[in-house]
Order: sequence, then structure tokens, then C-alpha cells
Amino acid sequence: MARVAEDDERAFTELVRRFQSRVMNLITRVLNDRECSDDLAQEVFVRVFVHRRNYRRGSKFSTWLFTIAANLAKNEIRRRVRKRNWFSLDALQEMVHDSAIQLADPTEGQETVLQREQLQEAVGGAIAAVPEKYRVALVLRDIEGFAYEEIAQILRIPGGTVRSRINRARGMLKRKLVPLLRKGGTA
Repeated sequence: MARVAEDDERAFTELVRRFQSRVMNLITRVLNDRECSDDLAQEVFVRVFVHRRNYRRGSKFSTWLFTIAANLAKNEIRRRVRKRNWFSLDALQEMVHDSAIQLADPTEGQETVLQREQLQEAVGGAIAAVPEKYRVALVLRDIEGFAYEEIAQILRIPGGTVRSRINRARGMLKRKLVPLLRKGGTA
């Protein structure tokens, strides 16, 4: 980042290459809208470049970067709520389908594939139903793998609040998913 602050374009290209997928993943999971996430991820890196001289060299770059990403995602949610057009089922389904980590097993039967896809869709829907302030903390911790202290810095909230929000988000997910797992016979 020090090289980026000195207008080194190659260094900036390398930062984008290293962090683009993680930024995109965070925004997509928070917004559940792949198309808008592309635009916001680009905006994150535009802001990094524009404010490159404001970066404090002693601080961790990923914390600064994800603070920008989380703030842009939260602002987009607020904008959508004001417009009353914040939830797109099609975008959610696309996000769940795109985020499938498991590769299809050629020996796996159609029924098993269908069950896995339904579970992925249910998990994506459950995450999308978690209120924004809890969802952002949950995604940063359980999907992006940030430490509680880093999440506190990113969201600019106390560590105890981070833990509380993550715990509440996990409880909300559990309440939504346990009936589904019982119905499927896996719980």
C-alpha cells in the first residue's frame, strides 16, 4: 500500500488482484445481488486509490479495505430500504448457486444433488433474512474469517457488540435452519 500511495500503478493492480475476490464475496453475501456487488467492489477499489494518501501505514491494510467495503454495502442496503426495493429473490438464488463451494460428484445421484442445492438455497435465504447489522458481522466472521478484534475495527463498534451480534445472527440462522434439517432427516 505504501507503493500505491506513491502512485505505483503496478502495486495497485496487485492489491486489486489479491483482494478482489474477498471484497466481492463480502459484498455479495451482504447484499445478495451479484450485479450490484460487481459495481460496489469496483467502487471499493476506486476509493482505495482516491484515498491512498489517507491510509495510515501502521495499520493493517485488509482492515481498512474491508471497512470501506462494509460501509459501502451498508449504505447500499440503506438506499434500497429507502426505495423499498432491497430484496431480489433472483439475485439471492444466483448468489447461492454461484457461491456453491462443493463440486458435483459424478457418482452422486440426482436426488442428492437436488437436496444439496435446496440446502444451499435455504442457507442463502436464511443469511439474507438476518438483519443487516447482524449479517455483516456474521459474514465477516464465519465466511471471511476475520478475528473479532478486526471486525470491531471494520464496523467501528466495541468487541463485545461484535460478539453479541454474531451470536444473535447465529441464533437467527439456527432457528431458520433447524426445522429444515429436521424435515430433511439430517438433524
